[in-house]
Amino acid sequence: MNVQVLTYRIISSPEPEGGFTVTVPALPGCITYGNDLDQVTFMAREAIEGYIEVLKEMNEPIPDDSKTLEYSITLAS
Repeated sequence: MNVQVLTYRIISSPEPEGGFTVTVPALPGCITYGNDLDQVTFMAREAIEGYIEVLKEMNEPIPDDSKTLEYSITLAS
């Protein structure tokens, strides 16, 4: 049995009331929340696994970010 390794970029954004919202750009609508970065990482893994499970059940392709290149640019204004 082949094991497919999937890579996903997650974006954690702090919320004004506390905690973090995390999104998974490769999986539209895959969003979760956590009280701290450890919890949000755990919650993101669970959300991604659930999302992938649904894609498999629906015989849909499973995207991943393994070939995505990401850069950050900081500008001073």
